[in-house]
Amino acid sequence: MPYALDLLRALKAAEVEVHLVATRGALEVLRAETELEPEALFALAHRHYPVGDLSAPIASGSFRTLGMVVVPASQTTLAKIAAGIADNLLTRAAFVHLKERRPLVLVPRETPLPLPALRAMLAAAEAGAVILPASPGFYHRPRAIEDLIRFVTQRILDHLGVALDWAPRWGD
Repeated sequence: MPYALDLLRALKAAEVEVHLVATRGALEVLRAETELEPEALFALAHRHYPVGDLSAPIASGSFRTLGMVVVPASQTTLAKIAAGIADNLLTRAAFVHLKERRPLVLVPRETPLPLPALRAMLAAAEAGAVILPASPGFYHRPRAIEDLIRFVTQRILDHLGVALDWAPRWGD
């Protein structure tokens, strides 16, 4: 969840309009990994939607976006996206991004990766998603956990085409 929070803060700094969907699992992870309530997460977005709201604007290909990020992406959600199962708003919005050929970045958090997870990641990548594991580099000599988190956030921003220098780059 620290990756999701950092991404939301970065997008706010870049003045990017954010539409947020948080699954029940994501809200459980929020409580487990932070001391925040869901309202604090929702406050970082311009608009948030219930995961069951399949009539939300982001469920349609006619709703324009720069892209979509699922962070953290559970293996269940990733597998549903890879299989084209659009049974809730998050997976429907991901399906729309794939069908419209818009950037879709999936940030898996689990490790180790069993064969079914690897196959789902391959299928999602073949469908057009970017699989961006939450795996920070160390060449920028991180001094705090925030430095590691920002490294991953910077890579996500780059894949969305958001011009924001949120973390040091190679050679900086």
